[in-house]
Amino acid sequence: MRKTGTKAACLLLSGAIGIGGFGFLPQAEVSAASAKSSGTTSSKTVPQIIAQVSPSVVGIIGEVPSEYAEEWSDYESSEDEYELAHGSGVIIRSNGWIVTNAHVVDEMENIQVVTSEGKSYKVREVYSDPVSDIALIRINVTGFKPVTFVSSGEKTLVGEQVIAIGTPVSLSLRNSATLGIISGLNRAAGAEYRLIQTDATINPGNSGGPLVNMRGEIIGINSMKFAAVDIDNTGFTIPAGTVQYIVNQLFEQGEVIRAGLGLGLEESFSATVGLPSDDPLTVSEVLSDEAAAAGIKEGDVLYSVAGHRITALVDLNELMKTYSPGQTVRVLMQSGGDIVERKVVLTSE
Repeated sequence: MRKTGTKAACLLLSGAIGIGGFGFLPQAEVSAASAKSSGTTSSKTVPQIIAQVSPSVVGIIGEVPSEYAEEWSDYESSEDEYELAHGSGVIIRSNGWIVTNAHVVDEMENIQVVTSEGKSYKVREVYSDPVSDIALIRINVTGFKPVTFVSSGEKTLVGEQVIAIGTPVSLSLRNSATLGIISGLNRAAGAEYRLIQTDATINPGNSGGPLVNMRGEIIGINSMKFAAVDIDNTGFTIPAGTVQYIVNQLFEQGEVIRAGLGLGLEESFSATVGLPSDDPLTVSEVLSDEAAAAGIKEGDVLYSVAGHRITALVDLNELMKTYSPGQTVRVLMQSGGDIVERKVVLTSE
């Protein structure tokens, strides 16, 4: 069974994301420094963490139509109708469920999973959410070791040491590991949800692989990078909280049902270019009967939702993760020159 939607736009449309060399401290000092920065203690060394997580990291390979091939991580050019492409994934349940990026498996056919031991298994089910760039795939095998995600109560800090594991460039390089740091948090980077920025070098083939902290916990799934001349080590990871939000819905419903205001909204110029801004959003279109019934009109200005100030679309998307369609929220708006409060029934988006 396969369920997919429109393919997500990524800054690097490849079946991979990766990793880069970084780390000048001895391994014991790296572990100690990271543990101190996160407020915890850990006696694990980098090799111990890699040994712990690597059995749960897989390579993913399949065929993509020739017209999509150059958008993927790694493909072998030929004159055939299909090309080979690959990416990475992590085992999240012992009965064969694996999380990866939507852009790795969307459009991919005859998908195979290759484990760290070199065994190959056919993918039986695919559930994809291109909006978040998260997908679930299943192989019909049990007994795998699932990864552990960081708990929601644990803080991820800028400067914290991290390890990326995946399948860069070629399937023969599966379970490659490199060391880096978290470069920034809450980045928009053109995505629908906030991302983690890392200086781990992103290589084709690593999309869908994990970013791991010094306790061996998964803090996110690598998704994309800025790729251009003179740009180095600027990669982005989908945080564990977002991954689990998407995965839970895919398990429960087979798709992600998002709550929304039923409005088309535009950001200010400052927010669009990434400048610090308190500017509100502007209603460009009223898309739902519920929003129209609340009295919202094109040209109205949105300041806050449920008491939360909204200055960017990604802020609204993050907030909507805590709501379901059918719930009612209060919105503070400017309409016809007046500041008004409206009650809006959330729709499904």
